[in-house]
Amino acid sequence: MLRRTSWAQSLSAADFARAREGTIERFVPTAGFVCRKGEPVEHWFGIIDGLAKMSSDWASGKTASYTGITAGGWFGEGSMLKAEPRRYDVIALRETRVACMKHETFHWLLDHSIPFNRFVINQINERLGLFIGLLESERLADIDARVARAIAALFHPVLQPGMESRIAISQEEIGYLAGISRQRVNRALRLLEDAGFLTTEYGGITVLDLDGLRRFGG
Repeated sequence: MLRRTSWAQSLSAADFARAREGTIERFVPTAGFVCRKGEPVEHWFGIIDGLAKMSSDWASGKTASYTGITAGGWFGEGSMLKAEPRRYDVIALRETRVACMKHETFHWLLDHSIPFNRFVINQINERLGLFIGLLESERLADIDARVARAIAALFHPVLQPGMESRIAISQEEIGYLAGISRQRVNRALRLLEDAGFLTTEYGGITVLDLDGLRRFGG
């Protein structure tokens, strides 16, 4: 899995060996935590297969959902660069296999590999752009647009590399990502399907117009 990632392909053989040595695989069951808010930041994470949600629970009992992470997506680089506890949860929405790179290995690669540095900088920049768009959607767009953009985020070409046009995902899982009920997701999907942006089938959706989903309601 590591060798197939874009950042690993740019490493020298020696640097890749160091990355592989410092990375372990972990299985996370459905509803289990990949990482938790408030814990020490010890790993950089990549999803091998499965689906996870980045979110944060508030003292009021409310939950803010940020984005989903699919197979091939890496996250936590910002947390790795700051000397503070993690500021969000990542929860598996289904059984998920996770690659966990040690803090020491991540920083060794930053110190020794220019290609890895470029990947991390680009990753942070793309995630910032994604979160600005999702914040705009949360503040200004209606629920249908929030669903459209939550789905579009799963197909981000940099943060979710290798995604094809179809994703196996349930309406309940989309609801977790958008912060709404499964019944409301169903209504939004019917609207988006009628508009020609996607098709729905049992156990998944196929995106027909990704740019249209990103702009929907804007």
